[in-house]
Order: sequence, then C-alpha cells, then structure tokens
Amino acid sequence: GHSPRRIMTKEMNRTRYLTLIGTIITQFALGSVYTWSLFNAQLSDKLDEPVSQVAFAFGLLSLSLAVASSLAGKLQERFGVRNVTLGAGALLGIGFFLTAHASNLAMLYLCAGILVGFADGTGYLMTLSNCVKWFPERKGLISACSIGAYGLGSLGFKYINLLLLSSSGLETTFQLWGLIAMSMVLVGGMLMKDAPQQAASLQQTESRDFTLAEAMRKPQYWMLALMFLTACMSGLYVIGVAKDIGEKMVGLPAVVAANAVAIIAMANLGGRLVLGILSDKMSRIRVITIAQLITLAGMVLLLFVPLNANLFFVAVACVAFSFGGTITVYPSLVSDFFGLNNLTKNYGVIYLGFGLGSIIGSIVASLFGGFMATFNLILVLLVVALVLSLTIRLPAPVAVAADRG
Repeated sequence: GHSPRRIMTKEMNRTRYLTLIGTIITQFALGSVYTWSLFNAQLSDKLDEPVSQVAFAFGLLSLSLAVASSLAGKLQERFGVRNVTLGAGALLGIGFFLTAHASNLAMLYLCAGILVGFADGTGYLMTLSNCVKWFPERKGLISACSIGAYGLGSLGFKYINLLLLSSSGLETTFQLWGLIAMSMVLVGGMLMKDAPQQAASLQQTESRDFTLAEAMRKPQYWMLALMFLTACMSGLYVIGVAKDIGEKMVGLPAVVAANAVAIIAMANLGGRLVLGILSDKMSRIRVITIAQLITLAGMVLLLFVPLNANLFFVAVACVAFSFGGTITVYPSLVSDFFGLNNLTKNYGVIYLGFGLGSIIGSIVASLFGGFMATFNLILVLLVVALVLSLTIRLPAPVAVAADRG
C-alpha cells in the first residue's frame, strides 16, 4: 500500500520535471533573439537606412524585454504560468510575422523592438523563476539549466537563421523563425505548471518573504540592484562592442576580431554553468564577489595593458564569464534575501538594470568619445559594487502579522 503522501510526491516530481523540460524548450526559443545582429546588414539594405539605426531595434528589444520581465509576475498571478507562456508564444510569432513585413524604421522598432521584446521578456523571467521555485533545494543548478538553455538558443538559432537566410531570403526567414520559436514556446508552455507557494517555516512569527513594497524599503534591495546594473553594463557593453574593440584598439583584422563572438559565447555559457553550480555549494553573494573580481581583471586588462590578440580574448572572456554567471546566480540570490514567493516581482524590478545597463554604456560612449569613457565608468562602478558585495548582510525577517496569513 502506498501512502497518499508518497503518491503525491511522485506525481509532484513528475510535474516539476515536466515543468523543467517545458522551461528549457521555452528558454531555448526565447534565446533566439540574440541572433539579431545577423539581420542588421540585410535590414539596412531593405529599408535603406544606416545600420546603426536598424541596430537600435535591438536596444529597444532589450529594454522592452526588461520592462516585460518586471510586469510578468502580475500576469502570472492573474492567469497562471501556462496561459501567460502560451500568450507570450503567440505574441512572439505575431511580432516576427509583422517584422517580416516592416517597410520602415518606425514599424521595425514597434514590431521587432517592442512586440518581440515584450513577448520574450514576459516568458523569460517568469518561466525561470517558476522553475526555480519547483526546486528550492537546487536553485543554482536549475537556474544554470534554464539560463544555459537561453544561451544555447542564441547559439542554435545562429545556425538555423543563417541556413534560412541563405536559402530563403529575409522575409521568409523572419516568418519561419517566428513559426519555429512560437511552436517551441507553445509546446514548452503546455508542459508547465505553477510552482506551489513555499510554506512559511515553523516559527510563524517571522518570514523571509518580502513583498515588493517591503523589499524596496530595504537598503539591501538597492545594493543588489546597483551590483546587478554594474554586472549587466560591463557584460552587455563589452559583448556588444567586442568585435570593434578588437579591430580598433588591438588592431586585429576583422576575421580574427570576429572570433571574439565565439569566445564570448563559450565563456558566457561556462560562467552560467560553473558559477550557477558553485552557487549551490557556497554563499551566493561570495559567488558574485568572485564574478566581480574576474570582471575587474578583464577591465584592468582592457584599460591599462597594451593588448595583443590573446590578451584581448582573455579580457573579453573574463567579462563574458562573469556576466553569464551573475545573471544565473541572481534570481536565487534575490530569493535568499527576499524569499521565493514574490521572486518574479522582486527580481523583476532589479532586472530593469539589464535594460538600463545595455543603454547607459552606449550613451556614455557616444557622449564622451568612445569605449574608454564607458570602461572607466564601469571600473568605478565595479569597485563600488565590490565593496557592496563584501559588506551586504541579509535583511531582518519580516514580522508576520496575522492578516498576512
């Protein structure tokens, strides 16, 4: 005779592993937006606009993705993870279909930037947080699986999209990309279920579950936000201009500089796996400290050392490794500080730093004449962030009033 509880756990175990598989499939499809740079040149020809203006669509996409991530928690509460994921999948398909027919910049910004970015962000953070909640005992490993799939998606779709581009032209490529990505998100969404709420621990007097309003009143929240912004800014900016740094600063031929893209992808994935798994074995804030020190080493190379090809590759690999690790560890880190139950909302606002980080770096560079200005700003922020990560302490638990149930 099985006890009902035993059957329940077996059933729940099946459910959470199906959710994990669904999340991995969904994340793989959502990661495909990172192949955007493959399309800049052809879109520029088609719309007869400079590449820089076409590429701005991706900046908008990143910002839209971050904003959607911060709103997804609200949607999940209202409609559940499966329905929101199915909605995001449908919107993603529509966004790509309309992008195929975009005939001017405004339409490109609206469809590719805002629609696709919004769909992608809605699915990304919510499915990740939901999956982590299903496995509270292995948060780092599950984050690494989920975010690793997102990273692999950008790599896998690079080959899919290059193949489509060479065989069927720009418009058909967008439509087929949309169809493939949408199908994967819909399949993934069907496999997901909402994670159960975490029961408060036995001493009902205090809880680690902060609502967003309570969390935002704590200095720790803003310390974590600044550390995250710094990591995203260094990662996104250096990754975005790596090929140009190689050509302009190091004087590498374009073909060699392009290798930076492959090295970044591998280092980024390595950081996700190594630091993600490490974060289950040691205190997560120390993992962030390690990532900050590695980024610092990379930035010091870029700023103060005369670079050759190998040193340049080491420097960008340091930054990409730490960036990949930081965005993997952060959801679990935020849940250590502010609890699992409101994780999607609490991390959502911090995640806006991802969108801001991607934009601030470029703005500083264009205002103050190039890479070096941004590198110096990143260096200052990194030192501040390092001090914060070494001094931050967990906030005092919230007193649980009877009415908070």
